[in-house]
Amino acid sequence: MENLAISINDTAKALSLGRTTVYAMIADGRLEAFKLGRRRLVKAESVRRLIESQG
Repeated sequence: MENLAISINDTAKALSLGRTTVYAMIADGRLEAFKLGRRRLVKAESVRRLIESQG
């Protein structure tokens, strides 16, 4: 089964970015995230869209 959501740390690793940059991208709307309990997760689809829009 494919992941629907990715942790902040895994998103940062996948994009070769720092956590602060990932949080900035969430704040400015480039990545979609949500809270589940105390965790903030990034929607995997928004990571794919970001990558596809860059190349």
